[in-house]
Amino acid sequence: MTIDIARLMRPRSIVIVGISPESTSAGFLMLKNLEEYKYPGDIHLVSRNRDEIAGRACVKTIDDLPDGVDAAMLLIPRVAIEDAVKACARKKIGGIIIFAAGFGEAGPEWKIVQDRIATIAEDAGIALCGPNCLGLVDFVHRIPLTFSAQLGTPIDVKAGVVVVAQSGGLAGVVRVGLRARDIPVTCWVSTGNEAVLGLEDYVGYLLEDPTTQVVAAFAEQIRKPQKFIEVAARARELGKPIVLLHAGRSAAAQESARSHTGAMVGDYAVVQTILAHHAVVHVETLEELIDVCELMLRFPVPPTKGCAMVTDSGAVKGMTLDLCDALGLDLPPLSPALEAILQKELPEFVGASNPLDLTAQAITHLDMYEKTIAPILADDAYGSVVLTAIISSASEFALVKGRAGLKPMIGAKKPVIYAMLGDEAEVPAQLIPEVRAANVPFFRSPERAFRALARITAYGRALEKARHRVVPPRLMAPPLKAHGTLAEYAGKDYLASCGLSVPKGGLVTTLTEANSLASEIGFPVAIKIQSSALAHKSDAGGVILRIADNAQLAAAWEKLQQIARDRALALDGILVEQMSRPGIEMIVGARRDPQWGPVLAVGLGGIWAEALADIRILPVGLDVAAIEDELRKLRGAKLLAGMRGSPPVDVKALAKAVALIGAVMEARPEIKEIDINPLMVFAAGDGAMALDALIVTE
Repeated sequence: MTIDIARLMRPRSIVIVGISPESTSAGFLMLKNLEEYKYPGDIHLVSRNRDEIAGRACVKTIDDLPDGVDAAMLLIPRVAIEDAVKACARKKIGGIIIFAAGFGEAGPEWKIVQDRIATIAEDAGIALCGPNCLGLVDFVHRIPLTFSAQLGTPIDVKAGVVVVAQSGGLAGVVRVGLRARDIPVTCWVSTGNEAVLGLEDYVGYLLEDPTTQVVAAFAEQIRKPQKFIEVAARARELGKPIVLLHAGRSAAAQESARSHTGAMVGDYAVVQTILAHHAVVHVETLEELIDVCELMLRFPVPPTKGCAMVTDSGAVKGMTLDLCDALGLDLPPLSPALEAILQKELPEFVGASNPLDLTAQAITHLDMYEKTIAPILADDAYGSVVLTAIISSASEFALVKGRAGLKPMIGAKKPVIYAMLGDEAEVPAQLIPEVRAANVPFFRSPERAFRALARITAYGRALEKARHRVVPPRLMAPPLKAHGTLAEYAGKDYLASCGLSVPKGGLVTTLTEANSLASEIGFPVAIKIQSSALAHKSDAGGVILRIADNAQLAAAWEKLQQIARDRALALDGILVEQMSRPGIEMIVGARRDPQWGPVLAVGLGGIWAEALADIRILPVGLDVAAIEDELRKLRGAKLLAGMRGSPPVDVKALAKAVALIGAVMEARPEIKEIDINPLMVFAAGDGAMALDALIVTE
């Protein structure tokens, strides 16, 4: 049946199942929240032992309720949950929140129970939240469906942040962190084990709410990746960023997620790549999640250009240059016109630059802040501005200085940040409210400020790329003739039929055929043992290179035959190929992630592969120009550009090969993996060639 999530998120009537009169009990605390929020709908109570609680009538069982209550809050032990869900289905209840823990995260036995509960709910069209969650609160519509205390008062705002997290505790932390910065949180949801509804469902619903401007999300696993991608596309369309903190970078974190919410964590690098491609703001720390959400709410149009920084310390200027370089946040140089304007306001011994050092002279000439920050803000070369001021004096002067720095930032249309150094040094109590009232984020850490700016600038650029993305035409790849692990010759034949360049050569089964083919294609040649049972031939000595004549070919032939006999291999034959001319060795691979679908990997091959582990993970579907941009982000990209007299290599041909492999993966869903190692890339204009290839199919 169709699930109507609105019956859970905006219920016109609710029932608390398992309420008791004790003031510290979960059911009583939930009722207290509802009454304090003046919840506008009907409230029903189910209690086995009480006819009345807090002046409200109770019924004994769910079956005693009227039909069609919108949402049920199950505050009962886990052993009673399954029967309660069945009763809710009989009474046509539209939504359920299961707070009890100890289901999928507790092991296989209780995962089976959780799955049965999910099936009951789905068959009845019930929007089920949890289990193992803290519920949800809509602060705008006065719907506190949780027993958590100290929620704060309901709010009346036009735009705010919604918090959706698989961890109830972290959902609360993000909420209070944002509210401490005067950022309105309009709704928060603790999704728990996500037996039926997942993070994607809640975010998709909340995006359509006019009060939602930014989504703050925490996930240990995105359980419905394709749905999440659709939601991300809708978020881009609406101009409402999704800021996501995704746990699971380390093996230890992945194990923790399994024990926490029963998540099966995917490959972190794959998730990171796919999300960036779809313009989801992927942050790495809780602090970043809060910082970025604040910037996104205060400045809904993200910057696409670099940052300008103004300070009153030369040391901070140098530190900023180092930090922004590490973050990939560019600090564009001043134009001659802007440099001339700023130079007039500086001491003659200080040159105008970005970052801009006002020196200690700003202490006695407070008007320097306005005279320098205002023209920088007006310059379209900069997408954001940071003022980093030092607290090194009494609070009274700090207040005067702070206001002088704030004045030119008031009303700015582009992101501006007021960052003060001094760790926990005292800040005048009046200053922070004044700064935030002027819609200027206040940071005590310039490093956090720049990290957040780097994220939103990358997001702005990702949006631009998404708007102008050219979707390559779909490749009409032929069906494969074999399945399983294909021997190299079969994999190369297939990829060549799709358009990939491979060496001259072919499969032979006798030495006579090998001699004839080698003479035809020309020495030197390479010969390789061919068997689907031996995917990694080099490790077994099954590849012999630079064979110069027929005598060497005969010796090499016998060596490969002996390897086959020793390993009892069923040989398809021996692959004889012309030796490649020199070039840069690259690795190009693709695999089908079980959750996210096909992804690509490209990096330096040969000795560089192990020495540098220099790999870019890419989504399929990028055009050649976008792949070239990604190749330039490799740490060893200078090798592709030519070094120490070596010519630049054919980066476009390399990008075309990568795009082709991605297109093959999209066209043939039965392919699980493609590995080309190496792909030899020649001098600019001379193309690229797959010297080895492995294809694995279902």
